[in-house]
Amino acid sequence: MSQRESDESLGAFRAAARAWLAERRAPRDRSERAWGEGSDSVAVFHSLSPAEEAALVAAARGWQAEKFDAGYGALTWPAELGGRGLAPPYAAAFAHEESHFETPDTTEVFGVTIGLIAPTIAVHGTPEQKARYLRPLLRTDLLACQLFSEPGAGSDLASISTKATRHGDDWLISGQKVWTSGAHVADLGECICRTDADASKHSGLTAFLVPLDAPGVEVRPIRQMTGGAAFNEVFLDEVRVPDTLRLGAEGEGWSVALTTLANERGFSGGAGSTGGLFHRVRGLAGYLGRSHEPAVRRGLADLYIRGALLRMNSQRVQARLRSGQTPGPEGSIGKLAWTQAMAATSATVSHVLGPRLAADTGEWGTYAWSEYVLGAPGYRIAGGSDEIQRNIIAERVLGLPREPR
Repeated sequence: MSQRESDESLGAFRAAARAWLAERRAPRDRSERAWGEGSDSVAVFHSLSPAEEAALVAAARGWQAEKFDAGYGALTWPAELGGRGLAPPYAAAFAHEESHFETPDTTEVFGVTIGLIAPTIAVHGTPEQKARYLRPLLRTDLLACQLFSEPGAGSDLASISTKATRHGDDWLISGQKVWTSGAHVADLGECICRTDADASKHSGLTAFLVPLDAPGVEVRPIRQMTGGAAFNEVFLDEVRVPDTLRLGAEGEGWSVALTTLANERGFSGGAGSTGGLFHRVRGLAGYLGRSHEPAVRRGLADLYIRGALLRMNSQRVQARLRSGQTPGPEGSIGKLAWTQAMAATSATVSHVLGPRLAADTGEWGTYAWSEYVLGAPGYRIAGGSDEIQRNIIAERVLGLPREPR
């Protein structure tokens, strides 16, 4: 196919997608709202009641299922898995068109399910696992989470101590996982376990797909300082898992984990508005009459520049995907730049607000920033800590010597 034919095909696809969306969703108001209009929430993590979260999850699942059934929910996936086998530019085109319409909000578990766990099963799963899980995950009939980090093994993931012991055709899994996003609403967990205590820490790991309703699984929400509980600790007490749910070969769990983490960093590298919110900060400074102050103007300029750099790096990530390449170190660059932009946003907002940040007077757009300032540090850990991202950039981009391990 020539470039012209390709462009025409993509144009026709855009038009069809736009028409399909217009039949189902209201147009999104893209104009910058006046100060005081709409919600003033800038929370990094959801802080919802159980009923509110259940409603949000149900709405998001319904919309993903509707897209999937119409052929828009898994555009780059093979047709036999419910996709359309299209190139990445088509997925990007649909996402762009969708952004112009009002759609249900989501939580992090949706990105984990579709963007991390499903692709990992596609790479490492058996034919039976793919047939059983991929369509339900892509349609979000099932939601999935990562059972990776542990209290004694965060950034050093290979040091995990959760054990899986073979018993005939089953495995018994015991241990504790922590900081698990969405485990309280997930149906399935990708669990990395130690199956050989005598092997090196990277070689003695095996991955499993663990149903979270299995006997012996206990999910306990972790209350964050923002008031919400998006993360969880998960306890596994001799959870019996059949060998048919082993993901990848025995002892190859590190390779499985790396596949998931590569997708996670690519996902984080395209970070969006959470890292910037420039227009809201500018509006806040104007409302409080502080836009003329040199320190505030410097802060606003810094946030604008950081936002532009994040968009450019996201374009690099998308270009890599469009060319058929896997996510590279651009994901780590984007993730690190994202958390730094969030820290800069917090610093500027704190300077502008002063005491209003700590006192809830009911004034629109002021105290609401406390949830952002308290939540932003969490992203320095989520998706790979800042220190891990710096190691990746140093070794894979700058060519510096590897850190002693």
